[in-house]
Amino acid sequence: MRAEYKTKSETFTEKDLKGKEPFVQFREWFEEACKHPSIIEANSVCLATATKDGIPSARQVLLKGYGPEGFKLFTNYNSRKGQELAENPNAALSFYWEPLKKAVRVEGHVEKLSASESDEYFHSRPILSQIGAVVSEQSKPIVSRDVFIERRAMLLEQYGDGSEQLPRPKHWGGYLVVPEVIEFWQGQTDRLHDRIRFRRPKSGDEPDGVLLHQGDNGWVYERLSP
Repeated sequence: MRAEYKTKSETFTEKDLKGKEPFVQFREWFEEACKHPSIIEANSVCLATATKDGIPSARQVLLKGYGPEGFKLFTNYNSRKGQELAENPNAALSFYWEPLKKAVRVEGHVEKLSASESDEYFHSRPILSQIGAVVSEQSKPIVSRDVFIERRAMLLEQYGDGSEQLPRPKHWGGYLVVPEVIEFWQGQTDRLHDRIRFRRPKSGDEPDGVLLHQGDNGWVYERLSP
């Protein structure tokens, strides 16, 4: 299968960067994706985790915030991804906005968000989403869908009218992916895709302005072969 890659600009070069640190560029691309009529959930992202033995798993989740501190996600701590993050707190994120032929890859370590921030986000969700987080023992085998439908009905009767606040379950909350690497990819029809990678410098790295460029806020950046 071959498709023409149509992008707004023919190339994505260092001159096209919106700033010398990655979050300025991420915001530019993310907001472009949010405004695109064919992209329904621009915040959908593939989260990859691994066990302590290095066995990987990946799934789509929703980004719920980002900034210089990192990328925020919320989930069940007892899920497979939560268990893997507990024993191996490193992860990768992969955004791909197909109509734009643009992608962003993130690699870094993961920290839990504070209980207060998890509480705040949990109670900002629609009540059915809150209840879903309570009744679902994520990643666990279940006899049938009826099991959590019955649990949901009980909680909806108690909390559905909004007169009483549903407590956030202790097994549910947020994570922050603190990036060490953020790569920007733009596809090209001739497969000479553009890749610009920001990363935290390693010991011995010496930006020379030719291969490795000095960025802002402790970042360096470089162009990669496709």
